[in-house]
Amino acid sequence: MTQDVKEIFGGSGGPGNAPPAPAALTAKVRTLAPSMTRSMHRVAEAVASDPAGCAALTVTGLAELTGTSEATVVRTARLLGYPGYRDLRLALAGLAAQQQSGRAPALTTDIAVDDPIADVVAKLAYDEQQTLADTAAGLDTVQLGAAVAALAGARRTDVYGIGASGLVAQDLTQKLLRIGLIAHAHSDPHLAVTNAVQLRSGDVAIAITHSGSTGDVIEPLRAAFEHGATTVAITGRPDGPVTQYADHVLTTSTSRESELRPAAMSSRTSQLLVVDCLFIGVAQRTYETAAPALAASYEALAHRHR
Repeated sequence: MTQDVKEIFGGSGGPGNAPPAPAALTAKVRTLAPSMTRSMHRVAEAVASDPAGCAALTVTGLAELTGTSEATVVRTARLLGYPGYRDLRLALAGLAAQQQSGRAPALTTDIAVDDPIADVVAKLAYDEQQTLADTAAGLDTVQLGAAVAALAGARRTDVYGIGASGLVAQDLTQKLLRIGLIAHAHSDPHLAVTNAVQLRSGDVAIAITHSGSTGDVIEPLRAAFEHGATTVAITGRPDGPVTQYADHVLTTSTSRESELRPAAMSSRTSQLLVVDCLFIGVAQRTYETAAPALAASYEALAHRHR
């Protein structure tokens, strides 16, 4: 028996490293699948598609089922956030119990060219609902709380995003501005870097990138990090290059990409959820100033809606 397999009987997860809840398992598999080896991906797909069946297997049984090794099964469990295979089996049993409690079977959400518009609406609605649920289940609330605290006390906040992520960056800054905070969204990489080098301790820089590898977003975040700002990454790849320069990482989930539904669509949905969580958290912490600022902005715009 290898050392890796021996360690399945005793996890190393401390108070700050609690294994993900069963509901977060499927979201974890979707998020981390691109970074897995082929053998680890087979293990992850097996546990996500048949949690009840895999929960009944020993580490050897799951290795045989997936055509991998016991060490690969253990490494996959750890990558998914569980100290060992025993912890993964417990999560699988919990997930299986949830699925057997009456949850409707998943819809096939691939959109065909000849789908009626009613089917498109139903598929998109289901897909986005699932993306939001997966993101919520996998979101690290400790990291989220730390990011909220930094934003609430920041002298200034810069947010970087390109393309669809740039729209999310604008959404966040508009929300922060309406509660009286200083915030700027940067989609121009040159302006992003020249502003990032002006940040200091007490400032916050946020990078939004689904892939985690967008150079035009990573470069200003690195500059902000090196100049002492608190840095946050909102990404679908918690192992991506952007996280090297992030003090806090907020992971988003996304549905499977298809011909008519690019990753930018579902990643934007999950990013907006994280942005809303950040905003509400900051508004709660700064309520005495945030509430009057919101009221003032509503009043200033009221005549435009009459």
